[in-house]
Amino acid sequence: MAHAKKWFAACMTVLAGSILLMLVVFWIFDPYFHYHKPFPFVSYRMYDERYMNDGISRHFDYDAVITGTSMAQNFKPSEADALFGVTSVKETFSGASYKELSENLERALRRNGELRTVIWTMDANAILRDKDYMTYDGYPTYLYDDNPWNDVRYVFNKNVWYHGVLNNLIMTLTGQQSTTLDEYSSWEKETGYENVMASYDRWEEKAPEAPGLTAADVEMVTGNIRQNFVDLVNRYPDTTFYIFYTPYSICWWDFMNQEGMINYYFEAELIATEMLLECPNVKLYNFHDRYDIITDLDNYRDKEHYASHVNSMILEWLAAGEGLVTKENYMERYEQERQYYLNYDYEGFFD
Repeated sequence: MAHAKKWFAACMTVLAGSILLMLVVFWIFDPYFHYHKPFPFVSYRMYDERYMNDGISRHFDYDAVITGTSMAQNFKPSEADALFGVTSVKETFSGASYKELSENLERALRRNGELRTVIWTMDANAILRDKDYMTYDGYPTYLYDDNPWNDVRYVFNKNVWYHGVLNNLIMTLTGQQSTTLDEYSSWEKETGYENVMASYDRWEEKAPEAPGLTAADVEMVTGNIRQNFVDLVNRYPDTTFYIFYTPYSICWWDFMNQEGMINYYFEAELIATEMLLECPNVKLYNFHDRYDIITDLDNYRDKEHYASHVNSMILEWLAAGEGLVTKENYMERYEQERQYYLNYDYEGFFD
């Protein structure tokens, strides 16, 4: 009996020691920065945006955030730091809705009182959506809150161990370098006409031009912009928000033209523009008039996504004030752009 008790006690001691060691290892290599900022002696693989961005917001040192969809993934925080005189982090979400981006920014702003600059994409294809529209299921909400009890889903998650903890441990032991914020979520893919057209199924017949927005459409657009942009920026008046309409390629405009939706889109954009211009801490930019970029498919991998050199140019334009929309110029710019895309020779371009 005494032998059995000793054996049981020894087993419990080994088990408790193993669990304690596991928790220490997990805490040190914390792959999604849920508990602390990166340690200088650990190498980190940064790769999963929806798991990692909240930890970046919590624990990194920064006073600026670059955020947006995949249209922002190729931004380099090092370039933003040099141009704006800030210390920035990148928190992008591939395929994100306005709501997802807004909620992540809200958490970052709430946690970091030093956050004074936000660079934020405003994708044209998301304006005509419901304010609560979401594109992703299965969010790791246990990482977003401050409840320590649901962290068991993080600490005892075999996928987090395999893809995160063990990967970081191997990288550290083999002397590999951590993923930089410039590299984080970025991509380099082949661009050019052939690559764009490989994924673009062009309508052969042009649809009749759609009528204008209905009252329900106007209410939807207004609610979308108010909830996910205006209400947020108004809660943080000491932060400057650089918000810009992303410059999709001429193929996206051709798609809208073939659907008969250009005027429909521009009416929605006008609503968004006028609402954002009422926010004194918003610097609104529109790059739809960068026709030299938009009509050159060497800049694009598909009808929306531009290559990294365009991201670099956008940062330079933002810093220099190029493309800034104001109450004085927005109607003139709006009408020029609308007429350009309504009257563009799309057939000639594709021929």
